[in-house]
Amino acid sequence: MHSETSPGAGRDAAAHAAREVIELLEVLWTKGRDLTSTAPVSSSQLRVLYILDRDQPINLRTLGDVLGSAPSSVSRMCDRLDALGFIERSPSSASRRELELRLSTRGDNYLKDLRARRETALLDVISAMPPAQRAALAAGLNSFRHAIDHSGGHKPDDATGDAAESA
Repeated sequence: MHSETSPGAGRDAAAHAAREVIELLEVLWTKGRDLTSTAPVSSSQLRVLYILDRDQPINLRTLGDVLGSAPSSVSRMCDRLDALGFIERSPSSASRRELELRLSTRGDNYLKDLRARRETALLDVISAMPPAQRAALAAGLNSFRHAIDHSGGHKPDDATGDAAESA
């Protein structure tokens, strides 16, 4: 039998906490989607918009590499985003055979609006928490970030590949 301070008991407690966090995040994720819908884009398309916001201009090949997706999937996603007016395609300055992708003004405005709605929804929830609970949340999240930063870089082999394929 493990004592409360044995490594096995600590690992069991961490596993229990991880399950609770996963369940809570699933509930919060669903609630967040209800409060701040990403319509008219899918989560995979939203990821493309975030990448373009951060790394534009970018070509289809590089975008596919970042997403871990097949060129045909990336091209279809970009077709849909272009049809919505959220991205712009233009000839590459580096190669006539490539296209550069950028957020359009409409795409940029969409992201700004979505971020503002999400921030407002989160602010409403956090504001409803007692000050001590807000401080505990901040301390816990800081500790979580510190643990990630010092975990030795454990990452799944491919955490992005399937999400973009489903677009």
